[in-house]
Amino acid sequence: MAEERLQKLLAHAGIASRRRSEQLILEGRVTLNGAVITELGTKADPERDHIKVDGKRVGAAEHLVYLAMNKPRNCVTTVSDPEGRPTVMDLLRGVKARVYPVGRLDYATEGLLLLTNDGEFAKRITSAENHVTKTYLAKTNGQLAPEQEDKFRDGVPLSGKKTAPAGLKLIRRAENPWYEVRLIEGRQNQIRLMFKNFGRLVEKLRRVRIGFLELGPLRPGTFRHLTPAEVRRFRKLLAMEEQ
Repeated sequence: MAEERLQKLLAHAGIASRRRSEQLILEGRVTLNGAVITELGTKADPERDHIKVDGKRVGAAEHLVYLAMNKPRNCVTTVSDPEGRPTVMDLLRGVKARVYPVGRLDYATEGLLLLTNDGEFAKRITSAENHVTKTYLAKTNGQLAPEQEDKFRDGVPLSGKKTAPAGLKLIRRAENPWYEVRLIEGRQNQIRLMFKNFGRLVEKLRRVRIGFLELGPLRPGTFRHLTPAEVRRFRKLLAMEEQ
C-alpha cells in the first residue's frame, strides 16, 4: 500500500476526524515505529509501519466503501441487537468490508440509509453543523392546522431542547395526508415526536433523500455502492479534503 499522511490514515481508521487527528499528532500522542511524531507531513504505510495512538496499535486502513441501502421496516439500524431483531447488517450479503450505519433510522421507518467504513465521512454526515438535509415522506392520521405547520417549521421542544428549524410541505391532501419533512438533525424518533406534539400520529415514514442523493429505484432490503462521482460530490458537500 502506498504511503499516506498520518492524519489521513487515522481518520480512515475511524480514530478521529482529520482535524482532530492532526491535533493528536501535534500533542505528541502518535508514534510511528516507536518514535513520537509531531510533524503533520509525516507519511506511513499502515501495512508495513507500526502506528500507535496513546500506545494502542492502529490497524491497516481498509479500502473505503460507501453503500446506499433501502432499509425495510421492522429492522434495526445497529450492528447487533440484544433482542434478536433483524438488523441492517443481515442484509449486506457479499460485502467483505466492515461497514457500519451512518446515523440511524427507527425500527418502523424505512428508506435511504448510508453505510461506510470511512469514520470521518460518517461523522460529518451526521453532524447538524454541516447542514446535510435529510428528506422524509410521512403519512399522518390527520392534517396539521396552518398555525401548527408554522410551529413545526420553527422547531418543536423535545426533551427540553428545541429542534432545529425544519422544512414541511403538504404533498397529498387526504384524510390521512402525506407530508414532506426536511431535517438537518436526527434525534431518535424525531419526526414522530414532532407530529405527536400536535396530536398527530405518523402511520408511515420513509427517508427518500440525503443531501443530493435520492433513494431512487432501490427495493426495500437491497443496497448498492455509491459511484465515484457521488462520493466526490459528498466529499465536496462535506468540505472534506481530497483523498
